[in-house]
Amino acid sequence: MPQNEIDEVVFIVEEEPEDGGYSASCSRWGIYTQGDNADDLRHMVVNAVECRFADEPIKPKQIRLHFVRDEVIAA
Repeated sequence: MPQNEIDEVVFIVEEEPEDGGYSASCSRWGIYTQGDNADDLRHMVVNAVECRFADEPIKPKQIRLHFVRDEVIAA
């Protein structure tokens, strides 16, 4: 991959059980954001990525949201 390209920025997305909403983090690029619902989170993620790369010569081609969900089943 040429140094002037980033294929994608990957976020780990988790539901916030106490507060509701979602949190998203991308440890590789040091980006963290939250949203009240999935649509709000998408908007916040795009905004966070735009801000992170605003002064950079390289820009990501796409953003991937990896939703992680814990499920508890009664034994």
